[in-house]
Amino acid sequence: MNHSAPPEGAVTSRVMRRLLPFLLLMYVLAFLDRANIGFAQKALQQDTGLSNTAFAFGAGVFFVGYALFEVPSNLLLHRVGAKLWMCRIMVTWGLVSAAMAFAHSATTFYALRFLLGVAEAGFFPGIVYYLMRWFPQSSRARALGVFYFGAPLAFIFGAPLSGLLLDLHGAFGLKGWQWLFLVEGLLASIVGVWAFWYLDDDPAKARWLSHEQRALLVARLADDARAASSHGPRSVLAALVDARVLVLCCVYFLIQAAVYGVVFYLPQQVSALLGTKVGFRVGLVTALPWIAAVIVTWIVPRHADRTGRHRLYAAALLTISGAAIAVSGLSGVPAVSLIALCCAASGFIAAQPLFWTFPTRYLTGAAAAAGIALINSLGGLGGFFAPMARTAAEAAFHSTSAGLMVLAGASVLAAIVIVFVVRTPQRHSIPGREAANAS
Repeated sequence: MNHSAPPEGAVTSRVMRRLLPFLLLMYVLAFLDRANIGFAQKALQQDTGLSNTAFAFGAGVFFVGYALFEVPSNLLLHRVGAKLWMCRIMVTWGLVSAAMAFAHSATTFYALRFLLGVAEAGFFPGIVYYLMRWFPQSSRARALGVFYFGAPLAFIFGAPLSGLLLDLHGAFGLKGWQWLFLVEGLLASIVGVWAFWYLDDDPAKARWLSHEQRALLVARLADDARAASSHGPRSVLAALVDARVLVLCCVYFLIQAAVYGVVFYLPQQVSALLGTKVGFRVGLVTALPWIAAVIVTWIVPRHADRTGRHRLYAAALLTISGAAIAVSGLSGVPAVSLIALCCAASGFIAAQPLFWTFPTRYLTGAAAAAGIALINSLGGLGGFFAPMARTAAEAAFHSTSAGLMVLAGASVLAAIVIVFVVRTPQRHSIPGREAANAS
C-alpha cells in the first residue's frame, strides 16, 4: 500500500467538517422559510380572512413554482457553479419570504408563495448534486444524513424562534406574523451572500485541501462517475425519461406528501394537544419530534453505508412513520400522540438521505443534475397536494384524524414501492479503496 496517500476516510471527514455545517445552516433557513406559515397560520388567517381551504392552497402552491423551475435551475448550477447559483437562490428567496409580511389578501398570499417556490427552485437538488461532487459513494448517505439534520434543526431552533417572533406582536406597529416572515427571510439573504465567499464549486478548487487530498478525492469521484455512467443514462434527455427516475419521482411524491402534510399543521396539532395557543411554549414542544429525528438520522444512514442495505432501511423507516402518523391521529392521549409524532418525524426524515442514494448510483454529470432535479420537482408536488388532501379528507369524514390516515397511507405506499419496484445497482468496489479507508 502507498503510505504517502492520505486515507479516504480522513479526507471525507475533513470535507464534512468544512462544508456540512454551512450547508446545514442553509437548509435550516430554507426549510424554515417554506414551513413557517404553519406557525403564522392562525394569526395570518385572523388578520387576512383566509379560509382553511385558501390557506391550504397557498401553503401548497409554493411547490408548483418550485417544480416548474427545478430542472432549469439545476442545469444552470451545473453550468455556472454552486457558489454563484446558491448565492442567487438564497438572496432572492430570502427577499420574497420577507415580503410575505405584506401578504394582506389571498391573492398576494398565493402570488408570494408561488414566487417563493420559483426563487428557491433548485436549492435542494442543487445541494444533493453538489454533495455528489464532493463525497464518494461509500460516504454519501452519511453526508446526506448530516445535511438532512437541517429539517429537524429548523424546528428544534426555528420553532422556539418562530414562537418568540409571534410573541413580538405589536412591536413597532407590526403583527407577530409579520416579524416572523421579515426576520427569517432576511436571515436567508444574509447567508446567501456569505455562501458566495465560503463555498468552492468542486474539490479541484478547494485550497483548504492539500494537493494529495484533492487528487485522492478527484480520483475516487471519477471512479464513481464511471461506474454510474455504465448503469444509467448519460444525457439530460435520457435522464428525464428514464423509467427508474420516473419511479423515484412517484416514491418521493409520496414521501413529501407525508412530510408536508404533517409539517404544515404540526404547530396546530401540538397546540390542540396542549390546549393552548401557538407561541413559545408550543414552539418548544414542537421541537421534540425533530430532536428525535436528528438522533435517528445520525445513526441509520451511517449503518446503511456500512451494510449497503439502504433500500431495506428506507422501507422500514417509512413503514414506521406511516404507522406513527396514524397513531398520532387516533390516540386520545396527548403523551401517546406526541411520542407517535416523534416516531413519524424520525421515520420520514431519516428515510430521505437513504432515498437519495438510489438515483446517485446510476446518474452522473448533467444527467445527474437533471434527473435529481426532476425527482425533487415532481416528487415535491406531494407538498402541494398533501395540505389540500388532508383538508378534503377531514371535511369529508368530519374528523381531523381522517387527514392523517391519508398521510399515513402515503408513507406506507412509498415503502411498498421501494421494496417491490425500486432497483439499484450493487455498490461497486474500487481496488485499494477498502485498504485506504482502513488506514
